[in-house]
Amino acid sequence: MFLRARCAGCLVLSLVALVLLTTSVWAFKEFVPPRPENANSYPSKDAHPNEKVTAAVDLYNTAPKDDIFSTKYVQEGVLPVLLIITNSGDQPVLMKQMNAELITASRSKLGMMSVDDVFRRVAHIKASSTSPARVGPIPLPNGTKNKKAQEQYQELTKAAFVAEAVEPHATKSGFLFFDIEGIKEPVAGARLYLTGVHDANGNELMYFEISLVAGNAAQP
Repeated sequence: MFLRARCAGCLVLSLVALVLLTTSVWAFKEFVPPRPENANSYPSKDAHPNEKVTAAVDLYNTAPKDDIFSTKYVQEGVLPVLLIITNSGDQPVLMKQMNAELITASRSKLGMMSVDDVFRRVAHIKASSTSPARVGPIPLPNGTKNKKAQEQYQELTKAAFVAEAVEPHATKSGFLFFDIEGIKEPVAGARLYLTGVHDANGNELMYFEISLVAGNAAQP
């Protein structure tokens, strides 16, 4: 009788340990955006001295840098790229109409993905889902119980580049996401083109052409 009770107790403890282990594996840590340096300190950049604006990018596709995310985006066919804009002028730079395109060495043209597009990919949500529970505009499978999907969406919204302007003598940053599913060697030899950046008078700046260079941001 005592042996049975002891075995039952061991089973309960094992189940509790399994639940705690599973919880820790799936738990989302709070996303903390990387603190950007001046865009001129990054190896992948394009500086416009006359316009006093520099655009830089930093890849977050390998460890340990991509450990800031709870979602493994590259495994889902999504490339996270940190965009850094430094405005050294005396007037704001407008980013509302900004557009980015990644062109690989094999000439594949990859447009930036919206937060909703990335979320559908990483959360494996079909566009035809009819579940009434939603994260943002997207229906969630399994209703409000899908906490992991909710946390994935929150991480994306915190990470994405959303600045509508870069104030004088300031730096703004945020992540762009590109669909690299099925693309061989999406980074080596690739270039990112940034258009739609305007000055305070509404005049579009010359486009930025940035060669992708793997590695951490240069130290100031």
